[in-house]
Amino acid sequence: MATIPGPRLTARVTPRLTPRSVGLTVGLGLLALLWFGPLLVLVTTALRTGADLASSGTVSWPGSWTLDNFGNAWDVGDFSTTYRNSLLITVVKVPLGVAVSALLAYALAKLDLRFRRSVMFFVFLGLTVPLYIAIVPLFTMLRSVYLTDTLVGLLPAYLAFGIPFTTLVLHQFFRRIPDELIEAARVDGAGNFRIFWQFILPLSLPALVTVAILDTVATWNELLIALIMLSSPENSTIPLGMLNFNGAFSTDYTGLSAGILIAVVPILGLYALLQRWIVGGLTAGAIKG
Repeated sequence: MATIPGPRLTARVTPRLTPRSVGLTVGLGLLALLWFGPLLVLVTTALRTGADLASSGTVSWPGSWTLDNFGNAWDVGDFSTTYRNSLLITVVKVPLGVAVSALLAYALAKLDLRFRRSVMFFVFLGLTVPLYIAIVPLFTMLRSVYLTDTLVGLLPAYLAFGIPFTTLVLHQFFRRIPDELIEAARVDGAGNFRIFWQFILPLSLPALVTVAILDTVATWNELLIALIMLSSPENSTIPLGMLNFNGAFSTDYTGLSAGILIAVVPILGLYALLQRWIVGGLTAGAIKG
C-alpha cells in the first residue's frame, strides 16, 4: 500500500552568537548613533529656548522645551512664499529633466546613431564643468533675455547641470536591458518610441524613481544659482529663505534648526514613501544579466 508523504518538517535554525557577530552588531549600533547624532542635535536645538541653548550648550539635553521656534521660523524664513516657489520649480524641472534624460539615454544606449560617441562625449562633458566657472556667463545670457529674477530663468540652468548626471545613470541602466527584447519588439512592428514607452520605461522604473529623487533633492537644496539669479523676496526659494536666520552680528540657531526641519520634511517624506524603489534602483545595476 502506497503511503502519502506528509509535509516535511524543517528545523528552525537559530543564529549562533559569536564574538564576531556581537562585535559587528555593536559596531553597527555605534555607527548608527554617530550617523543620527547630528539629526538628534538638530531636533533638540529646535525644541529648546535660546536662553537654554546659550547656558547649556548645543550638545546637552534641553532644560526647557518649546514649540515656538517653529512658528517663528516659518515667519522669518518666509516659508509660505519660499515653499511655493521651490515646489513649483521642482514639479516642473524634475519630470522635464528626467524625461529629456531618459530619451537621450535611450538613444545613446540602444539606437545606432552616426555620431553617438561624440554626443556622449559632449553630454558627459557637462559633468566636468564646475558651476562656479559657468555662473557669470550664465547670468549674462539670462540677463540678455530678461530672465533674471524670475523662476522661469532658473529652469534652463537647473536642466543644464542636472541632465548630464541623470543621463549617465539611465544610460548605464538601459545598456543592461537585453537587445533581444528590443529586436523582438521591432519584429512585431513596434517603432522606437513605442519600444521606449511600452518596454524601456516599465523595465526601468526603479532607476527612473532613483534619479528623480536625487534630482529632487538637488533642485530643492540648490543655493548658488538662485542666490545669483534671484533678487526679489517674492521669488526666493527655500535655501534663500534660510539665509534670513543669519544676522549681521549673530545667528538664531534655534530658529535656524527649526527652519531646517521644516525645509527637509517633504524630502524625508518622499524618501520614506519611495524607499523600496530607491533601493531597487541603486542595486539594479549591480547584477549583470
